[in-house]
Amino acid sequence: MKQSVNTDKAPEPIGPYNQAVKAGSTIYISGQVPINPKTGKLEKKDIKHQTRLVMENIKAILEKAEMEFSHVVKCSIFISDMKNFPQINEIYGSYFEEDFPARETIAVSGLPLGCDVEISCIAIK
Repeated sequence: MKQSVNTDKAPEPIGPYNQAVKAGSTIYISGQVPINPKTGKLEKKDIKHQTRLVMENIKAILEKAEMEFSHVVKCSIFISDMKNFPQINEIYGSYFEEDFPARETIAVSGLPLGCDVEISCIAIK
């Protein structure tokens, strides 16, 4: 059974998709970009700020699904420039206590709204 997961504590989708979809005990979180859910505006400050905002948006969606970062089994990180990898990695890693999920980090030529980082993930409870 498929169930949509959406919260006003994360940004509204900018296209025809849900923030997440739950199928059984698995949640698939759509790629999150650094949009402030309170203002609906993209925040393109430094890369650490962008990454923190993305992770907070993911956290809000996980909470809506009654999950937390310890349930995350896989993340995909898309970045506009590999030189930002160390800062992104630092902020991303701070959201996990131990037993990190599987992950890939991919440099791409462009991301939605011209942001510098997008992260999606899969969690299982």
